[in-house]
Amino acid sequence: MTTRFELPDLDPQPCLVLSLPARLITANQSAERLATRFAPQGPEALLPANLEALVRASLQQGRAIDGVESRAGDCILLWTFIPDTDTGQVMARGRVATEEIRMLDRAKTSDRLYRLIIENTNDLISRHSPDGRFIDASPASRRVLGYWPEELRGKRLEDVFSDTTTQQLAEASLALREQGYATLTTEVTRRDGRKCWLEIASRAIRETYTGDVVEVVSVTRDITARVESEAQNRRLADELAHSARLATIGELASGIAHEMNQPLASIVNFASASQRYLRQAQQEGGSLDRVDEGLQRIIHHANRAAEVIKRLRAFLRKGQQCVGPVQLNDLVANVARLCHWDAEKNAVVIEQRLPATSPVVKADPVLLEQVLINLIRNGIDAILEARAAADDQSRTHLCVQVSEDEAGDILLQVTDQGNGLDEAGIRQIFTPFYTSKPQGLGLGLSMSRSIVEGFGGFLDACPADTGGLTLVCRLPPFVNVSNNGETDD
Repeated sequence: MTTRFELPDLDPQPCLVLSLPARLITANQSAERLATRFAPQGPEALLPANLEALVRASLQQGRAIDGVESRAGDCILLWTFIPDTDTGQVMARGRVATEEIRMLDRAKTSDRLYRLIIENTNDLISRHSPDGRFIDASPASRRVLGYWPEELRGKRLEDVFSDTTTQQLAEASLALREQGYATLTTEVTRRDGRKCWLEIASRAIRETYTGDVVEVVSVTRDITARVESEAQNRRLADELAHSARLATIGELASGIAHEMNQPLASIVNFASASQRYLRQAQQEGGSLDRVDEGLQRIIHHANRAAEVIKRLRAFLRKGQQCVGPVQLNDLVANVARLCHWDAEKNAVVIEQRLPATSPVVKADPVLLEQVLINLIRNGIDAILEARAAADDQSRTHLCVQVSEDEAGDILLQVTDQGNGLDEAGIRQIFTPFYTSKPQGLGLGLSMSRSIVEGFGGFLDACPADTGGLTLVCRLPPFVNVSNNGETDD
């Protein structure tokens, strides 16, 4: 059958001439080559499945039908059907669009996935111009900030995050320009007036050639629950530390009574003697000097009793930490006095090895005293256990040593003469609620380590030369920064 369509053999695109009802008249060499690779049934197999309807519609409507997709094996083609109403023939001209269609499919899949993530995430994802104005925002803006996405477009960050300081925003903007990334944690007031904490992570999008920031993408997360939980955990930790101090004082009650009894008894004795000397003052001229000496001793012992009460009240106080410079020699001496009665009752000698010049560390003196009391009482218990196990009454010494290592850190060490622990035991003793004592809670050493870490130090243990255990409290030295920026050790 003759045809008015010309099919050049050099045409790289497949072309076929068809007549009603979709019968193949001729095909060019490109169509034949494609059929050989992807459609062994013949060139007609390259065409769309609804070929007859397409040919009929093109002829009846007298117009070309463009962009009709067909698939033959791994090949994807797009066809254009061009009618010749005089002869009742249609030319199907195609082009291979495999990569184009697959890229379009991937783009559509990515777009669906992107929209699925953006529209269903609880975090606010937003785009901003370099000057800080909202370009777009995800639907989570309603939950996080109280604004619909349409309401945020064009708004400045300063207007939405009104509680955030200008300095914070400026620092975040500088980090975006210099590093391309910034994280900001801030408290804001939502549109409904409710306060909440937000964590904002931002990434700068730069222009390819100049490197200028052209857009900022941010992810904003509501961390109010986490902040409140951390605050609650801190309050509970403070309550636990306070309870531990109360329990420690209860266990040291006999020693406290002993410390108070000595100055009070001395006060009574000197007051009685002073009364006698006053009665004898008329007969003996030197009696008034003895009265004066007695009154001085009364004042000394009364001040000593007051100091004991003051020290105990400070140890029992409840409130905010008071971090500052602490003289370690004085702190060790105070704790040794607090633990003296307990050690004396159990025939344990607390030996203090202190340097001539007291090292100074930055800590809360009350909490650091609590740590040292825990370490000393732990050492006393270890000595008592070793005595009972081996019936050895020679184990009597507990050493508290203050020194400085080569790195400049301050070491506060407590060494006992107990039975010590193996490597596995040393790893476990700082685990909360782990204890080898029948009446122990297993909180003393774990809480002590947390306190020391809060001061920037570390609490560890190692075997001692005495056969017992050395608990090592490592603390950074206190550095005094003067007004001119210099540091004084």
